[in-house]
Amino acid sequence: MAELTLTRVEYAQVGVTSPQCMCVLPNVEKTKESRAGKMATQRVAVGDHDGVLTCFQMKRSEAVPIYKTLPGAAISRVTLAGTPGAHADHVFVAAGNAVRGYARKGKQFLGFESNMTEPITCMHVRGADLLLCGNFIYNHYHDLIDTNYFLAGDRINDVVCVGGDGGAPTPVLACNDKLMRVLRDSQLLYEVETPAPPTALALHRGTGGATGDEITYGTDDGHVALLRVGMTTPAHGWVVGGGGGGSVTALDYYDVTGDGTLDLIVGRDDGVLEVYGFHDDDAEEDAEPTLRFSHACNEGITAVRGGVVGAAGHAEVAMTTYAGAVVGMTTERLRQESSAAAGSTVSPRALERVSRLRGEIDELTSNVQQERERYQAATRRDDGVSAIPQLQTRVRFVLSSDDASYALSIECQTAIDNVLLQSDVPVDLLDVDRNSAVVSHAAADPGNSNFLLATYRCQANTTRLELKVRSIEGQYGTLRAYVTPRLQPKTCIVKTFAVKPLSLHRSAHAYDDARPTNTLRLDGQFSYAEMHAWIAACLPDVAERPGAGEAACLHFVSTFLDTQLECMYRKGEAVFRSDNVSTISILKDFITKEATARKIHLEINYEVSDDSVSHVLATIHPKLEHQLALAKKVRLVEALRELAAHDADADAYLAAEYRAILRDDDALRREFREQPCQLERLYGMVTDLFIDRHKFRGADVKARVPQLLELLDNYELQPLIAFFKSA
Repeated sequence: MAELTLTRVEYAQVGVTSPQCMCVLPNVEKTKESRAGKMATQRVAVGDHDGVLTCFQMKRSEAVPIYKTLPGAAISRVTLAGTPGAHADHVFVAAGNAVRGYARKGKQFLGFESNMTEPITCMHVRGADLLLCGNFIYNHYHDLIDTNYFLAGDRINDVVCVGGDGGAPTPVLACNDKLMRVLRDSQLLYEVETPAPPTALALHRGTGGATGDEITYGTDDGHVALLRVGMTTPAHGWVVGGGGGGSVTALDYYDVTGDGTLDLIVGRDDGVLEVYGFHDDDAEEDAEPTLRFSHACNEGITAVRGGVVGAAGHAEVAMTTYAGAVVGMTTERLRQESSAAAGSTVSPRALERVSRLRGEIDELTSNVQQERERYQAATRRDDGVSAIPQLQTRVRFVLSSDDASYALSIECQTAIDNVLLQSDVPVDLLDVDRNSAVVSHAAADPGNSNFLLATYRCQANTTRLELKVRSIEGQYGTLRAYVTPRLQPKTCIVKTFAVKPLSLHRSAHAYDDARPTNTLRLDGQFSYAEMHAWIAACLPDVAERPGAGEAACLHFVSTFLDTQLECMYRKGEAVFRSDNVSTISILKDFITKEATARKIHLEINYEVSDDSVSHVLATIHPKLEHQLALAKKVRLVEALRELAAHDADADAYLAAEYRAILRDDDALRREFREQPCQLERLYGMVTDLFIDRHKFRGADVKARVPQLLELLDNYELQPLIAFFKSA
């Protein structure tokens, strides 16, 4: 593969943008660059939350506007389309429940008010077919006539259409319940399970691959995968990325390297841009790509497109950020090598751009100072009014399966001064490598339901902050984030996040009947919707509204212990199964409390398996054993380091175990620091399991907890299992 080096270039600034609200128009006119065999610069169209569609083209290192629309409803999606067989150079814009179309020079040729009751969140245009999706509703319009309709079981994140231009479209919906729904007209053809909620879709290699039915999709946990959605059986292909990466927000295919093979471009909400390349000699269409380039821009990426934007003849990746920056990652070398002695010098084009930018900065600084003085003078008058700025903030609170913690990201359209976290439920804050903010903890007051009070002071020009939070199952409440932007007058934005009783569970697709099972059965005068609402309040990854039909069956897996849960419910009846009796106990307590508040009588029946207790203890065993060994090693580190400092020959007589501790002391400390209170958490899980097992038997064993903790301090699995059985 050819070497890939990209350099960042700033192009323009627009308002706050939604995902996939930018496109690069193809070149159709003959230019002197194209006649000379060079790729001419292309136009860029980007829509923002102000409702403005801006189209510009770079000429002599300056963004020259082609057209700009008037403000209106926030633009939620921008896409390109054209007549079959011609260039896709018509820009389609979705805003509210309307779609507008603009020709290449900005003339509006389409103004279509759809009959959708939800705002349009995603859109796909193919010839005369217009596919629109709201949060749950899919509508297909052919020649602007409402043709097909579908109601999804969970939120729709993206839509794409596969199949040849001559045939009927085959829509594919990426839904938040980890399902890809493939439709035929208004009917569900089949569902394809994905390991995480799919968030972005693209036709494989831009056309759907050799068969025309291949899709590249990105997931909420950062994976990018290939899926073939044929008319019979779907087939999964390669999977790349992941490992705690940010959610995928945009995908595109473009030959960035110029080697004749399309590269896969991936944009993520944590600001990471990735370019994956395919080997030139790969005969297989579905060969796994290789990471060629990665760049972190510290702002959430909302759209990526390949093209030639900044300089003729130089391919690049254009992208937009949440705050509205239009940026290019170009293959053009902005620094040219002169000689080994002189080193590198800046190219004349870059010098011209720097000079112009400095002039613009000076002018903007002067204007800002004048406006600030005028505003301060207005607020001192008797009739003066201090206006609070209206700022948009994007937050994300998502469970990470890798380390059983919640990733909390806060992004503002302007710089963040500080963030205050307050929780009325016990939670732990974990270190994040990319977080450069300074954190300070204040004394909490658990007696007043104040278990956490921490302040993050951000560095200058920080618009995005990442945190990690770990909750304790069984304890639920609210986590609040008070975001203070670096603006005058001072204002604060409050964001609220629910910490649910079974917060460390994620949705799954199946239940393993081979494991020992505990069963809880609830009967009463509750409706199907009421039971769904209680389950949604207790567990994450549950749709806002119940699915179609009269009954539902949901599956979940614990990200911490890998135990499972099955929820089967209908009007007046609910059955819960799990291999962890503590999970059943938490569900029973929460639903009983909710039913009592609504004066609904419940008849409760349960079956507890003794084998399930041994099964859970065996699941906890490797984690507990590792944490006890880690705590022991960390306690020995200081003593061993002091011994080594006073005795240079210590390595000669120290045991191999102690030499290994000295050698890995930094890694041990880091692991112990990254997992605070992990041992106490495992102790708490074993204690809860002990209490819950006997609670279902009608026995109160809290008096024996000290004996259990003493046994854990001298931990061995078999004596612990024997203690559970003897109590």
